[in-house]
Amino acid sequence: MPYKTIIGLEIHSELLTDSKIFCDCSTEFGGDVNTHTCPVCLGLPGALPVLNKKVVEYGIKAGLAFNCEISERTKMDRKNYFYPDLVKGYQISQYDMPLCQNGYVEIETEDGVKKIRLRRIHIEEDTGKSIHSEDGGSLLDYNRSGVPLIEIVTEPDMNSPEEAKLFLEKLKSILQYIEVSDCKMEEGSLRCDVNINIVDEETGKRSTITELKNLNSFKAAVKAMEYEEERHKKLLEEGKDTRRETRRWDELKNETIVMRVKEEVSDYRYFPEPDIVEMEIDREWVEEIRKELPELPHVKKERFIEQYDLPEYDAEVLTSSKALADFFEETIRYFDDSKQVSNWIMGDISRRLNMENIGIEDVSFTAKDLADLLKLIDEGKISNKIGKKVLRAMFEEGKDPNTIVKEKGLIQISDEGELKKIVDKVLSENQQSVEDYKNGKDRALGFLVGQVMKATRGKANPQLANKLIRESIQ
Repeated sequence: MPYKTIIGLEIHSELLTDSKIFCDCSTEFGGDVNTHTCPVCLGLPGALPVLNKKVVEYGIKAGLAFNCEISERTKMDRKNYFYPDLVKGYQISQYDMPLCQNGYVEIETEDGVKKIRLRRIHIEEDTGKSIHSEDGGSLLDYNRSGVPLIEIVTEPDMNSPEEAKLFLEKLKSILQYIEVSDCKMEEGSLRCDVNINIVDEETGKRSTITELKNLNSFKAAVKAMEYEEERHKKLLEEGKDTRRETRRWDELKNETIVMRVKEEVSDYRYFPEPDIVEMEIDREWVEEIRKELPELPHVKKERFIEQYDLPEYDAEVLTSSKALADFFEETIRYFDDSKQVSNWIMGDISRRLNMENIGIEDVSFTAKDLADLLKLIDEGKISNKIGKKVLRAMFEEGKDPNTIVKEKGLIQISDEGELKKIVDKVLSENQQSVEDYKNGKDRALGFLVGQVMKATRGKANPQLANKLIRESIQ
């Protein structure tokens, strides 16, 4: 039976302001519990919020980057609900007059470019954080209370977990490019909620929407969506339906688990925040922010293809992260073989980054160090194989490549007289391979070059070794 999956997302992204949305407490991650708090973010009686203008600016910046209409008038509202980490008993958010509306993000699917519509982007305050102890008790840290957020709400335009993943990756990349959020999911600065259901395309019957919360990685989000797709199908085929509820992903059980029955909008009893006046957004200010927008990923990708003559795939990978794109361009300043630089970044460097689950901004060597390494290879001072060994040392020791090559004695043997002695020894010890090559078995030549490389611990100039072997046999 043909089913269509329907997915909408709500993404919360913490903004990179120095202070909170309604007070001057620090937004720094990792402080001692309850040290970044004051009467305002603790919601003590008599404390009055003052809106941080930078939060509005960053919200507008995100709206412009995501092709939104920026509202001329907007206001803050109280969203009322009880939860221990919400110290005031209400959250100051936006309800019917969000800062930004009607945007979109384009993703590239197997069927071509697909536009994912954004219903709205609004600004709000984050809640505190519950810390659950092993003995069943709970403690509360309010350092996060009042940290500014934007909530990005999509239309239900995604039809598979893969499309949702592509959207999330694109959205994260743009937020990092415009530098309004660091999007560190492991620190909670980017969080994703999923609304998912399916429709039977023959009968038109739809399952009831399920909300998935507390998804702390794109991988977890995809697995949770895949699980829910199958759960919804199974229930429909049994003549049953899902319930309107909120579920969470359990990594250990590999399944979603019910958290609570989902609230209706009316349950939140929204009303205008009485302590903050309505805002009129100056059009000139919006245009000033628009002019300050940096080059966005899709524009940079096209420039990389044209300026550096890179294949589309290379340009896509390199511009997927601002830090990676900046590292590539910085390396090119010192070593202008763009394809060679691209191959090393996309190959050995990206493999190591993925293995250690870190970004290029976390490595201990610079773009100039990578350029110096590629120069050593290009000038024939070290082989490509030794270059990979040096790169490993750069990751582990943080030293520049010239120092590593010098300390470890890795300079390539390019002295013809010195290498000829080693080639002669290898040929005398491998007469069968010599005969095989003479009898037309070209693979034997590769074996002999390999033996020379082995004898020199990878330091022989492979082109010179190849030439000397051919000359000696002929």
